[in-house]
Formats: sequence, structure tokens, C-alpha cells
Amino acid sequence: MLIALQKIMARQLPLGVLISGSGTNLQAIINAVEAKQLDAVIRVVISNREDAYGLVRAKKHTIPTEVLDHRKFPSREAYDQALIEILEKHQVELVILAGFMRLLSPVLVKAFSNRIMNVHPALLPAFPGLHVQKKAVEHGVRFSGCTVHFVNEECDEGPIIIQAVVPVFPDDTEESLSARILKEEHRIYPRAIQLYSEGRLRVVGRRVLVDGLEEDENQLLVNPPLKG
Repeated sequence: MLIALQKIMARQLPLGVLISGSGTNLQAIINAVEAKQLDAVIRVVISNREDAYGLVRAKKHTIPTEVLDHRKFPSREAYDQALIEILEKHQVELVILAGFMRLLSPVLVKAFSNRIMNVHPALLPAFPGLHVQKKAVEHGVRFSGCTVHFVNEECDEGPIIIQAVVPVFPDDTEESLSARILKEEHRIYPRAIQLYSEGRLRVVGRRVLVDGLEEDENQLLVNPPLKG
């Protein structure tokens, strides 16, 4: 099944960002917008926690914020319906999950089908879920990284948009690997949003095709190196 994502070139893509914590990916997106590397405008930042530092980041850049406490709702579906109302009020086109520590219900996923992005600190489909950097170190993988994907009704299962790969070293800890991955998250998340803004993403089944992508067969990584 071919799903052509709406082309929205020649205008600023309206974003709604959902957070629960410090908001470092939110800050990376703000920086990209202000540097004119990302053709988008953040219409609203919504947090389920009133103490999330990401709200402070947003206010420093005069971005509207909302706090929607999930504990005040009887169900995930009721909470997500309230989220939809806020997003629609701010005329949001693309929803960005930036450390939003809640699973989305089908209510929200269907309302913004192929219009919700998430970043995950592993190379999906490997290591979905939580504590994935710890799992990568314990498993002894040679590479890890991060993935930006569209969100569907399954946890960390949506079509993959872009991935970044980092090496895993023998002395890595969960913390050191997490820090290395986070730097790449800050690079690829704005890039994924920009590709959407340019109308270059097409979802075909489980695959996301990028229009105008140049192929480079020399993009190879080996760890440990073949020499040395």
C-alpha cells in the first residue's frame, strides 16, 4: 500500500512537540529552526509533567506551552483525546515526541497517521523498549545508534525514516554510550523533520522512501577495524 505524505513545501511546517523531561531534543530542534536549517515553526510544546525542564527551554524562546497531567484522566484514550484537541487548536501538522514517556493510544495515532515522529536510542528493530543502551553494552554489539521513525500502534515498530550509527567500545558503560548516541539524535531528528517539510518522504508498506536520495556504496563501517 502506497501512502504519499502531504507535500508542504514553501511554508513553515507547524510542529507540536510532546515532552516529559529535560528536552534536549526539543532544544536541538529549536536551534535548527533558529539557524534556518529547518523549515518549521513550533506551535506548541506539551508536557505531561509540570516540572519538565523542556518547558523552561520553550519559554526562553517564546514558544507556547501547555501542561496536561495524565494523572487527571481516567484512561490513555481520554488523555490522548485531550492532546488532540490542543494540537488541533494550535493547527499542528506534525507531532514530535521528544522524550515523551507515555505510550500513545490508537486514538492519537489514527488522528495523526504518519504524522507523528519519535526518536529511539537504538538501531531499530534491535532493542526496542527501555534501557536499550544498557542492553546494547551487555549484549556485546559492535555498533549501536539511534532511529527516527513514524509512530504506529506498536511500541517502537513504526516505519524507519533515518538512522545514525555509533561504535560501541569495550570500555563503554550505559552512560558513555548514551551520551554518544544522544549527540547523533540531536543531528538526525531535525534532518528527519526537514525531509518531511520538503515533502520528500513516502511511506510504502513498512518502508519510508526518501525522494532524491543519493546512494553511496562506500558508506561502510567495521568495528573492530580490519587493520590495526
